Amino acid sequence: MIYFDDDTVKIGGVILPGIYKSIEVEHEAKIDEQTVEGSTSKPKQATGYDDAKINIELLLIDSETATKEDKLQMIQELFKTEGQDKPQVHELISAHTAIRGAKRVIIKKVTSKETNKKDEIAVAIELLQYDAMKITAASASGNGRKKSPGADTASNLGEDYRKYLGTNRGTAPKQSEKTNLSPCLIQAGRRRQQNGRH
Repeated sequence: MIYFDDDTVKIGGVILPGIYKSIEVEHEAKIDEQTVEGSTSKPKQATGYDDAKINIELLLIDSETATKEDKLQMIQELFKTEGQDKPQVHELISAHTAIRGAKRVIIKKVTSKETNKKDEIAVAIELLQYDAMKITAASASGNGRKKSPGADTASNLGEDYRKYLGTNRGTAPKQSEKTNLSPCLIQAGRRRQQNGRH
């Protein structure tokens, strides 16, 4: 067994206490499956990667410098301190996880288990890779005027069509009577007139 104190695995600059049992890194590709009508096979398309998951198992025992409860308290404070409402992002330093590309993580889950062997506490720490997305806001135009909704669209139009839009294309002819009778009503009126004569 390897003691973390002698290893280079750190979370947020803190060397995890206890006996190192295992570290597991899981990293999956994202695959979308499409259903095609009339086909039994589903076409697949790779769309990216999920965040890596890291599972660390420790065994806490009393030592000359700290009790197993003190060591558990140190892990708990990495996970959540009193009054903390959001998980912190930590730097993860480990040769294994660095090769797998997980450098910044949040502690997603901590499980501690004490059995009838009262001299040890088993701890499982689940980490999740956390790469914050950078969002940049577009700067406003210098003159302070807002762009019209069609401004970007107009810039993509061809030169000839822009010229056409700029010309005076006239207006629709004005009609004095906007609600004309339908041909059916006109025909019915003529029939009534003819029937009235006979």
